[in-house]
Parts: sequence; structure tokens; C-alpha cells
Amino acid sequence: MKREQIQEKAKTRIELCEKIKQVIVDQLALDIEPTVITDDQPLFGRGLELDSVDALELVVGIDAEFDVSISDDNIGVFSSVNKIADYIEEKQEED
Repeated sequence: MKREQIQEKAKTRIELCEKIKQVIVDQLALDIEPTVITDDQPLFGRGLELDSVDALELVVGIDAEFDVSISDDNIGVFSSVNKIADYIEEKQEED
């Protein structure tokens, strides 16, 4: 892969993660700035302390924003922003 391709892929990944953070904040009406969320921060438990209802709302938001379907079997992709980004990239490559 050429240097330009690597740089473009990295830029695209950063933009994707920023967009995911914005969806999380908007969809769940969180009173925080998206920049507060780190890419590897746990979204559940001690992280953002999201719960199962939040997970369902997040599925709806991610599906609407990125046009990717997330089944109950794949709910584990919501452990962090990076995991969600991995899933979205994988699904978009399949199409």
C-alpha cells in the first residue's frame, strides 16, 4: 500500500470514529461533547455507563447513519467506538 493510500485510510478512519461519537451523543442525548469519548473507551460498565436500552437506541442510530444492519448476535460490537468502526468498515466492504 502506498503512503498516500495509508494516509487516506487513516484519515477516513478518524472521520468515521468522529461520526460514530457524534451519533452516540446525539442518539442517546448525552450531555457531553463527542470529543470526550475516546476510541477505545468502554461504552458500557465503567466507561460511559450505557445500558441495554441505550444499546438498542444506538443500533437504530448506527443503522440509520451508516446503513449497516446489526443483529442481536453482533451487539458485542458496541463495546467501544473502535469496535463499531471495525464493524462498519467490514460491512461496507462486503457491499
